[in-house]
Amino acid sequence: MKDERGLYYHPNAGDNRARVYVRRGEDGGVEFRLWQSECPEIWERHPWLPYEVVQDAAKLYQEERNKDADPLRLYDLAVARALLQEDGA
Repeated sequence: MKDERGLYYHPNAGDNRARVYVRRGEDGGVEFRLWQSECPEIWERHPWLPYEVVQDAAKLYQEERNKDADPLRLYDLAVARALLQEDGA
């Protein structure tokens, strides 16, 4: 899907309150940015993040806060790549 912010997908099926936006970075890699209707300031506080940074942050989160959590489930690299390919980006 696409809107004024760019290409996005809903990370939780059936829940339209969150969107993960995707784009190609300057290095050609995939970048992500989270938007949530219930907390729109997240968009302003967090910049575009390369997938490698997302992976590192997820690992740190698991080590320091919740070893059973999987933050990467929000950031789906396969879906992002498919969206970008479909859009010609």
